[in-house]
Amino acid sequence: MTLSGDMSEETAAKGGVLPPFAVAGSLRAPEGDIPAICAMSAGDLVRAIGAGEVSVVEVVTAFLDRIEAVNPVHNAIVSLRPRADILADAARKDAERAAGATVGPLFGLPVAIKDLSPTKGLTTTFGSPLFRDHVPDEDGISTARIRAAGAIVTGKTNTPEFGLGSHSFNEVFGATGNAFDPTRSAGGSSGGAAVALATRMVPIADGSDMGGSLRNPAAFNNVYGLRPSFGRVPSLPAGSVFEAQLATDGPMARSAEDLALLLAVQAGADPRQPLSFGLASLDEPRLTQDRPVRIGWLGDLGGHLAMEEGIRETALSAVARIPGAETMPADLDFEPERLWQSFVLQRQAALAMRYGPLYDEPAKRALLKPEMQWEIEAGRTRSAVDLHRAYETRTALHLRLLDLFRRFDFLALPAAQVWPFPIGWRWPQMVAGRPMDSYHRWMECVALGTLSGCPVLALPAGLRDGLSTGVQIIAPHGREADLIELARIYESRSRAN
Repeated sequence: MTLSGDMSEETAAKGGVLPPFAVAGSLRAPEGDIPAICAMSAGDLVRAIGAGEVSVVEVVTAFLDRIEAVNPVHNAIVSLRPRADILADAARKDAERAAGATVGPLFGLPVAIKDLSPTKGLTTTFGSPLFRDHVPDEDGISTARIRAAGAIVTGKTNTPEFGLGSHSFNEVFGATGNAFDPTRSAGGSSGGAAVALATRMVPIADGSDMGGSLRNPAAFNNVYGLRPSFGRVPSLPAGSVFEAQLATDGPMARSAEDLALLLAVQAGADPRQPLSFGLASLDEPRLTQDRPVRIGWLGDLGGHLAMEEGIRETALSAVARIPGAETMPADLDFEPERLWQSFVLQRQAALAMRYGPLYDEPAKRALLKPEMQWEIEAGRTRSAVDLHRAYETRTALHLRLLDLFRRFDFLALPAAQVWPFPIGWRWPQMVAGRPMDSYHRWMECVALGTLSGCPVLALPAGLRDGLSTGVQIIAPHGREADLIELARIYESRSRAN
């Protein structure tokens, strides 16, 4: 199956076109003020609930009303539980607090879990018609920790089928519209989470990231997304637990404080994942006021990455706005195409192993999106030697980054190569006049962060012509605390202005 080279010049210029279900038409986000409760940060809400200043029922009611008003426009939250059931959970939380129960870090917060994470007793489709009626018997690790921290699960957030592609559409629920323009893409695969967060339908959101799925939608919707270090946030075992997996769960938020709040809940070792590790460095940022913050600007990797007009400038401008930052050009000194091919090969092999059994049944194969079929078919052509060479590339990159981090505290480059595109496209097939040779090449900028295993923060860079983009900030492995502190410093300037 080919995903490039077989479309007309006109179609390629516009991007592959989705079925009619995905087009939002002229719908716009509702106008008017955001309700006071929905405008509060997650941390402030938990503190207010704990102090008895507001009840959990009041908080949950405000967000359910917000979902009712906004979600029909954006289609970010799916599989929403019945209001009466959610409010009954909220009333139980209020009774627990009145009885003197300990208030957990997410106590009383209504959250919607990404539809790639299993949720016990709640439909989890993975965006696939094959799992349209699937109801898991257990939670994913991150979801279980979120519940244990006191949150109330209201529903799920929309995602592309099995998380493939940075554009949140599927045959089960349709497409999710951007927070600033619902006729545009929300990004993906955590697109529903980013839009629900940006439009104040949830106070905080979980996501996951293999090829930019926490970073691209954060950029498209002007919120934070944090891809943690490899091993920081474990997930249920799949494939080999003794390899550095490409994918990880992580947090999304509207503030640095909330980002840290959710990461502290999600993170920590789990015996089912032997390479997972604990929380020791989360509250120990190394940034100080004694010297400038040194940021190495990678830009478009020496012209290798095709980028739409204004992307580089907007991202670099955001880095320049970080108080105390000293930004200098950084030479990756590593062949970008070699990185990309390593990422593509490892991804294809992982997907072919995990989803190959679905492909092997003709009836199920017919229900897999073309992009998944392409991944599996390509993955099955790869040899063990090919895969080993891809791993060697990843190792070489790790060693090169160690050299760079002796000079820089952080490395930076744009979090997306394009502005949010029309919601009816499958994916952008041309970027700045260059054809994209696969459904994900237009997001090649995220491969470096994924392969590095380092924590990567998607920092909101601002809006241009009403659309949002972001910048990726890469820190050394295990240094999430530095990224969160950098976000706090960034916010301090915004507040001052």
